[in-house]
Amino acid sequence: MPSGSRPPSPPFGKTFERFVRDELTAEWASAFTLLDTVETYFDSHVDLLQRKLQKHSDRLKLKAEETFKIKDLSGDLLAENFDREFKNFKLKLSTRMTTLAASWQSAKVVRTREKVSFFFGVMTLLFSALMFGMSPQWIHIAYTIQGCYLLPLRYYQYKKRAWHYFLFDLCYYVTILNFIFIWFLPSSPALFVACYCLSHGSLASAVITWRNSLVFHDQDKVTSLYVHIYAPFTFTVIRHFYPNAEQRFPALIELPHLQPIRALFLSGGIYMIWQFLYWKFLLVDRRAKIQSGQRTTSFSFLLNDKRGVIGRSLSSVPPSYREAAFMGGQLIYAVLTELPAVFLLYDSSIWSGAFLILIFSVSVWNGGGFYIEVFGRKFERELEALRKELAESTARSGHSTPEQRTSQGPNEAEFSSMGSSPIMVGGDLQSITPLELSPKMDTKKDL
Repeated sequence: MPSGSRPPSPPFGKTFERFVRDELTAEWASAFTLLDTVETYFDSHVDLLQRKLQKHSDRLKLKAEETFKIKDLSGDLLAENFDREFKNFKLKLSTRMTTLAASWQSAKVVRTREKVSFFFGVMTLLFSALMFGMSPQWIHIAYTIQGCYLLPLRYYQYKKRAWHYFLFDLCYYVTILNFIFIWFLPSSPALFVACYCLSHGSLASAVITWRNSLVFHDQDKVTSLYVHIYAPFTFTVIRHFYPNAEQRFPALIELPHLQPIRALFLSGGIYMIWQFLYWKFLLVDRRAKIQSGQRTTSFSFLLNDKRGVIGRSLSSVPPSYREAAFMGGQLIYAVLTELPAVFLLYDSSIWSGAFLILIFSVSVWNGGGFYIEVFGRKFERELEALRKELAESTARSGHSTPEQRTSQGPNEAEFSSMGSSPIMVGGDLQSITPLELSPKMDTKKDL
């Protein structure tokens, strides 16, 4: 075909057939617009996926190059880079821990913890009363469930503060023995006698001795009260109010009454085992840590408490005899506090109930004193801070005119006299005391 020539045109008939065929093909293809859309969608996502893979591949290549570069470095430079990275990691970790600690101690978190503790304490008291009246056989189960929650939480908190040596005290030792009797050895008369006497003796009297307080919003005080009051409550229920108790606790079959001498010897023997372990593990094996102040025990705490009777008494004893005097005094105290349980409480449900009401009343009284005294002192400090603020404001405005000072309101002296000066309310002469203003203060946190 010569250059520049054009091909011959097809005949008209063939051209028309081709036109019709193309139109039919276009109509058939127009039915697959959805497929085209799907194809376009997947094409775009495949493209994005390819970009991500390429980016990831570039990152791996960069890391590989850095790795090979580090391998080419000398040993000293490699160690320097490692130390720098490790220090940066420690700094980031320390910053993160500081931030978490600050968040945990923030006012909002503290208020939430106190609300949870308040709810838990109030509901525990309510359910305990309901179970005692409706199903006494559930009391020992509630005792165990609460222990499984409160005791590990106390260990965590005390361990964090380096107070965990307090957990070797007699009350926790007796609590473990109580659980062993309830769930593993319910047919042991000797263990039941020891648990009953120690729970109604040293543990119950500790509510008075250690001033346990019923402060619902304070989880630590709730735990202490649980340890000391729920044990005698549980064993009182088992002894006097548990229906068919001999079937669940066969030890009671052999103990219709207590033999005083035998009961005191059994509980005293269990106590001496604890005392020996306490002396060996803490006062001998951990003496260096305790003397250095790294750890605190009940003995060191009471010895440093110069305001208490026990602290003053121990201070008057020569240092070489203080530990022996402390352990001997504890033994005498344990025996004396068990006497009411041995001679009176075991045979009388009425006196047992009165005893529980007595120690619970002491905790309620101590809790009321805590709220009044702590929040009262907090209000006094806030009131004093407000007085100082008004005094500073008055001093800064001392250059103002008498008319301006009169329009600004009362001065510090006038405000200071508000605590006892009478005012007119509704036509009657009344007085305002600081306690009447206490509902306006923020009492969500104690001091």
